[in-house]
Amino acid sequence: MINDKRVDSHELLASLEKEGRGKLTVFLGAAAGVGKTYAMLEAARERLAEGVDVVAGLVETHGRAETEAMLKGIPVIPKRMLDYKGKAVKEMELDALLERHPHLALVDELAHTNIPGSRHTKRYQDIEELLSAGINVYTTLNIQHLESLNDVVAQITEVNVHETVPDQVLEIASQIQIVDITPDELIQRLEEGKVYVSGQTAEAIKKFFRPGNINALREMSLRYTAKRVDSQLESYMQVHGIAGPWPSGEKVMVCVSGNPFSARLIRMAKRMATRQNAEWLAVHVAPLGRLPKSEAEQDTMAQNLRMAEKLGAEIVSLHGDDVVEELLALARKRNVSQIIIGKPERTRFQELLHGSIVDKVIRNSHGISVHVISGRKEVVEQKPGTIVNEGNTSIGNISVGKKHSYIPYLMSVLMISALTLVVTPIDSFLGPVNISMLYLLPVLLSAARWGKLPAIVTAGMVVVIFNFLFVPPFYTLTVNDFRYVISFAILMIVGFVTGTLSARLKDQIDYSWHREQQVSALYSLSRDLTAVDRLERVLDSIARKIADTLDGQVVLLLPNERDKLVLSQSSSSDHFMTESELAVATWVYERGLKAGQGTETLGSARALYLPLTTEQGTQGVLGICFHNQKEQVNSEQIRFLDAFAGLAALAINRIKLADEARQAHTLAESERLRTALFNSLSHDLRTPLASIIGAATGLLEDHEAVYSPDARHDLLQTILQGAERMNRFVNNLLDMARLESGMLKLNKDWCDIQDIIGVAVNRLEIVLAKRLLDINIPVGLPLVHADYILIEQVLINLLDNAVKYSEPNSKITISVRQVQKKLEIAVADRGTRIPETDLSKVFDKFYRLSSPLQVSGSGLGLSICKGIVEAHNGEIWAENNELGGVTIIVNLPLNYELSTKVPVEGGD
Repeated sequence: MINDKRVDSHELLASLEKEGRGKLTVFLGAAAGVGKTYAMLEAARERLAEGVDVVAGLVETHGRAETEAMLKGIPVIPKRMLDYKGKAVKEMELDALLERHPHLALVDELAHTNIPGSRHTKRYQDIEELLSAGINVYTTLNIQHLESLNDVVAQITEVNVHETVPDQVLEIASQIQIVDITPDELIQRLEEGKVYVSGQTAEAIKKFFRPGNINALREMSLRYTAKRVDSQLESYMQVHGIAGPWPSGEKVMVCVSGNPFSARLIRMAKRMATRQNAEWLAVHVAPLGRLPKSEAEQDTMAQNLRMAEKLGAEIVSLHGDDVVEELLALARKRNVSQIIIGKPERTRFQELLHGSIVDKVIRNSHGISVHVISGRKEVVEQKPGTIVNEGNTSIGNISVGKKHSYIPYLMSVLMISALTLVVTPIDSFLGPVNISMLYLLPVLLSAARWGKLPAIVTAGMVVVIFNFLFVPPFYTLTVNDFRYVISFAILMIVGFVTGTLSARLKDQIDYSWHREQQVSALYSLSRDLTAVDRLERVLDSIARKIADTLDGQVVLLLPNERDKLVLSQSSSSDHFMTESELAVATWVYERGLKAGQGTETLGSARALYLPLTTEQGTQGVLGICFHNQKEQVNSEQIRFLDAFAGLAALAINRIKLADEARQAHTLAESERLRTALFNSLSHDLRTPLASIIGAATGLLEDHEAVYSPDARHDLLQTILQGAERMNRFVNNLLDMARLESGMLKLNKDWCDIQDIIGVAVNRLEIVLAKRLLDINIPVGLPLVHADYILIEQVLINLLDNAVKYSEPNSKITISVRQVQKKLEIAVADRGTRIPETDLSKVFDKFYRLSSPLQVSGSGLGLSICKGIVEAHNGEIWAENNELGGVTIIVNLPLNYELSTKVPVEGGD
């Protein structure tokens, strides 16, 4: 289901102008020859005189002298020459016009269909690209080319207009200028040869340019312009708070099917919604018991839905057993006030047999207005050798018909022959009734295996054989007993009914299988993508899944650091990307629109390209080249690919956002560490430096020996303490740098933990001078295989940390014990307890616990301890002790085979 919420045209226009798009001015006329191109050139010359940069992208003068005179003096972009069926045809050079980027571009004939090989199928798409590039455009249009009025024009003029423009193109126009002359003036211009060449004038006046037709077209153009002026006035009054009667909120729903007649209903719904300023929905209900009869019906359905979408409808597709119930349930849910439904041409017998959906809708509508439009057969004239495409323009599409197999009919003949050979010798025993029942078997088997038509043909052959061999008079096709005629009819009915039911069942099975494959593929892809966190694996999963599901070769193109598309993944090593295909993909990436095979933009490309779009913009391009190039890409495949592209875009964007988040986290962490380091440097280096400088200055300036020996000793002790403090700080920084760079190498040897503790305590003699130190080391502890210097550093950091975060004169405890195959060392203080949530954070770099004490340090000590202990395959953790402080516990692994004694020299 596609949901395109309808937006008011004036709000849409305002939003587009805010986005920096160009403004569109349309010179609207009732018919060819009223002077639209002349009026456009006249307005352009006025802008040129004002100093505006005006360029003629494409102006069709049709050899008219006055029009060519108006074009003189306006810069013209040279036309592009294209070969079409052996003839050189001129088309607008869109790329040159975009590169020139004038303030105002003149592009004639808005409804024109471009020659195959052009970037876009329709000229209005060229103009949309110019507007998106910020270029203002002047263009011309006849009212009969407006899509919503196409059927009305055909009804009035009895001429089918094939080239049409979606109403939305005019709805976003900034200005519409009506160009009008009287019917007599127009006919006079025709007779003077100013519109068509002399050989076509008489035929044109006779068929299309009749005074009644011209007046009707003039009225349509004037009415359309008047409605736009009224709508603009209403919007102005609402915006400025001017009181007035506002139209009530209506909502129109049109019922769409695979019948070509639905196009007329869609146009009527568009006109009704425009008149009432209402939202409108185009709804298709696919009955579960009936699927589209043919590919032609499916194509027509897709074309009808695309037309409704172009005209601004919200497309809703439903599935259900009861069409009427689904339609009315949606109408009530969406508060629809008016329903437009077509009444197909059926006989009374067909309505009695199948029932009338229209009558059921009317009976059960209950307050909803129902507009019933009677259907009529429309004859579309077509030249030999041409196929009318979606836009009703003959461009030479190829129609591929179904291939009929003769195997079902041959098998039916064989089954009937075999059954006849078996039954004939015992016909007297079986009797006519049993024989007729036996002959039902081939009919049922044909219906179950091959469908309706083979079953009907088989039933016909059975009737002939049964009548010829087993019904008196024998060996003739006549019957004496009328009851046999009833039997023959029953056989034919059985063949028809069982064949129809079998065909429906097969279609439903195929359809269900196809839908199940699509849903399964989408689910599988979404499941795979959620489990992958690397871009390469995401791209590989997307390419393989889409290629396997849709039988084609898939490429994924992503922008590099210079924002240029590059091939990032292909489902096959031999990919189809060439310079021309890359140019199509680049266009899709830059515009955010699909293009390539099966679309109206750059349709000559080998592959179909879809943008991978998210809220953050276009992430890349998905391209698929189907293995069967003769098959046309249908709308269902495009919708399915859109779903794939949406999943792919979300997955790629998720990976990119995750990478960006990691980079942002790294930058934030780096910034936090840098700030913490600078703070530490400013405090932990400046403070001891200030002490050292002060003490050294005092000693140097003591020329008269003012200081006593004890005072001089104290000053020298201050210098020593400051130097040792700075030395510990620098060592911590160096140790952390070695740990993070992976350059820390362990020089392991057999160590006595009691010796290590003694050395660490001696090095902190001054720091621990005023502390009560309680050391508990049991006798007979095994040796530990470790780096003596690094474990000593761990103990120094732990003791220094205990001193900083405990009260002066409080006790510090060092205890050692053996726990199974580990040696446990614990350092406990009687200071500030740590919140339970922060116990693991104390080992983070630059983490410093808030404390009422004046604590100095870099916040690296415990982090270094953690790195050294883990390098020894040990463990370290913190816990609050029962005496009100914190205990840091270190576990070092023991080697039982060699730890009970000191190894001899050279041992390990």
